[in-house]
Amino acid sequence: MPASPSTARAINDRLALRLLQQEGPLTAARLKQLTGLSRPTVADLVERLTASGLVTVVGESGEQRRGPNARVYGIVADRAHLAALDVRTEGVSVVVSDLVGRVLAEASVPIGEGTGTGPAVEQAVALVERAAKEAGSLGVSPPRELVPGWGRLHTVGIGAPGLIDPASGELRNSTGLPAWHRRLVAALQERLPEARVLVENETNLAALAEQREGVARDRDTFVLLWIGHGTGAAVVLDGALRRGASGGTGEIGFLPVPGTTSLPSATDCGGGFHSLVGSAAIAELAAEHGVSARPEGYEPHAAALVRQALATAGSPAADGFLDALADRLAIGAASVSAVLDPGCVVLGGEVGQAGGAALAARVGRRLARMSPLPTEVRASPLGGGAVLRGALLTARDGAQDELFAPRSSR
Repeated sequence: MPASPSTARAINDRLALRLLQQEGPLTAARLKQLTGLSRPTVADLVERLTASGLVTVVGESGEQRRGPNARVYGIVADRAHLAALDVRTEGVSVVVSDLVGRVLAEASVPIGEGTGTGPAVEQAVALVERAAKEAGSLGVSPPRELVPGWGRLHTVGIGAPGLIDPASGELRNSTGLPAWHRRLVAALQERLPEARVLVENETNLAALAEQREGVARDRDTFVLLWIGHGTGAAVVLDGALRRGASGGTGEIGFLPVPGTTSLPSATDCGGGFHSLVGSAAIAELAAEHGVSARPEGYEPHAAALVRQALATAGSPAADGFLDALADRLAIGAASVSAVLDPGCVVLGGEVGQAGGAALAARVGRRLARMSPLPTEVRASPLGGGAVLRGALLTARDGAQDELFAPRSSR
């Protein structure tokens, strides 16, 4: 059945907004080219989007031709503000941006291991509130009488370790993770009642960032191996993130592997892949080979050790350590390759970024000997920052899905 006039208008509006998001400011003529719509249709949608406060004139084209220059239209970036959180066991980082991703404020706070649940939640929420106020997302809104809530914090994306219930979207109880992680989501919703709060597993968000802006932009199917303080994996098949029946796809730390002294259990990944490539395990491996280094800031000790080894590559100690680490990483890569045949494995997290192309090449050579399936190994350029970037992308997608919808459906 052909779409009704109102449905067709909504589809055209969303198409134009997506193009403005992806391509940046455009003239009406360029919108006509990209959408394939007629000139009158484009003129109508630009008028509608301008009246709704989503699009505005941001300049004029520099074309040399007779008559006035064409107007250039862009998304009204301050129509809504977004927040992204990277929640780790040792602290929280936050970024606040406008609707097109321009960073307005950012901050972080360490949360000690012995901090109680209540104080930890309060520190994290206060951090978000301070960043939002700095960005102008809380308090008095700019004078936009026709659009209530203009410039306020619209959506918060949170990346956290642990399992996300695929039915409810909530962070599930997980052994070994601080209790304040689960409490934080409810506390943010209570203190920011006008904002929508979205939660996703941290490794899944890192994979989203790699897919959109990182090393996997040309891949519809790949697996991200997260190597940081802990371990994890994210699976993207045919362009879609796969979470599994219980939200546990990618819990590779529990994968039984050779080279450990025990087997993992339902409540402890000790003896699994985590025991080979978690930060503590990598630090022990480095010590065995005589490699030492001091970590920078809150990064995993393993990242500093890998950087130091690469800086002194060619020495027996450094090469021995890097070869042994590549052997361990290849075990995980071969496992996911045998089951999923992704064609590409991305070494992510702080350790993957620190190892760069050199460590990826070492792993790739070993993987080629272990698996008959051709699998490229790439290093993440985003590292630990991929979680925060992925959370921001998720918040932006969520906000745009609501803001870009036709008024009749909101």
